[in-house]
Amino acid sequence: MSTRWASGAPRSRARVPAPDSARPAPEGGAEPGAEPGAEPSPPTGLAAWAERASAISAEWAPTAGRMVLGLVFFWFGYHELIQPGYWTQYVPVVSESSALAVILVLAHGWVLFVTAAALVAGIAPRVAAAVASVLLLEIVISLAVTGVSDTVLRDVGVLGLAVCLTGCKNQRLVLRG
Repeated sequence: MSTRWASGAPRSRARVPAPDSARPAPEGGAEPGAEPGAEPSPPTGLAAWAERASAISAEWAPTAGRMVLGLVFFWFGYHELIQPGYWTQYVPVVSESSALAVILVLAHGWVLFVTAAALVAGIAPRVAAAVASVLLLEIVISLAVTGVSDTVLRDVGVLGLAVCLTGCKNQRLVLRG
C-alpha cells in the first residue's frame, strides 16, 4: 500500500467531497429542498416543451433557411430564364435593349437555378451558400447604385441569411459523397 507524500495516510482513488461552502452554487440558485450539489431536476410542463422546441429549432433552422433560400433562388432563376427581357433593366452598364443584356440575364438565371438546386438538394451546402452570398452581394450592389429602396433592404436581409448559412457546419438533409 502506498501512502501520500506527507501525511502517511493511504492513497484513495475515491475523491473526498468538498465541504458545502467550497462547492459552487448551481446556476439559477438551488431548488428548494434539493440536496446541496445535486443536479437540478429536468424542466417539466411548459418549460420542458419550450426546451424541446428550442432544441429542435436549433437543429433544423439551418436546413429550413437553406431550403427557403433555395426556393427564392429557384423562383428568380426560373423567371430570369423564362422572361429575360423583363430583367434586362437590372443589368448595370449595358443597354436594356441589347442582346448582351439578355444573354447576361440568361446566364445569371442559370447560375441562380443551379445554386438553388444545390441548396435544396444539400449538395455542398456551405459552398452553395457562399455562391449565393456572392450573387446576392452583386444584386445588392447593382440595386443600390440606383438608390436605396425596399427591394435593396429586402435583399440585404436575404444576403444575411446566405452569409449565416455559409458558416453553418451542422445541417440536416445533406447529400454526402
